[in-house]
Amino acid sequence: MPDIDKSFLGKGMKFPPQINPATGRFVTVSEEESIKESIYLILMTQRTERPLRPDFGSNIMSYTFMDQNVTQLTMVTRTLKEQILSQEPRISEVQITYQSGAREGVLVFNISYTIASTNTRDNLVFPFYLNVVSEQEEEGEPEVYEPQTVEEIGN
Repeated sequence: MPDIDKSFLGKGMKFPPQINPATGRFVTVSEEESIKESIYLILMTQRTERPLRPDFGSNIMSYTFMDQNVTQLTMVTRTLKEQILSQEPRISEVQITYQSGAREGVLVFNISYTIASTNTRDNLVFPFYLNVVSEQEEEGEPEVYEPQTVEEIGN
């Protein structure tokens, strides 16, 4: 299969921002990784948090202490799907599934999407913590989120 120029998918600063120690410049991401980080940024930004773009982001944080019933979870997945599709024009056909019970107080959203211009399927695994525990109550170091694919979770 010939190499396809994917530069049209974009290039941007890595999230969270990092500095390359060798060059002293910001680390950038491009192509599929740029889309994945854009979706993560949409999910982690509360609507109205950005004064100049009040419609950017999602309202997932408003579901933090919700009941875990089928109706609520269906509402969350539908809302997230609409918000992602409206704010990320490079993707289409978003499907969101969830898993509960892996850990107490954690929902894991599996977000599958198609990159519109290349018709390539990709996914993002997003853990959502329903009950926030303070760092003092938690044993050990706090977790740092790294975007993963479904294949990485299975290993």
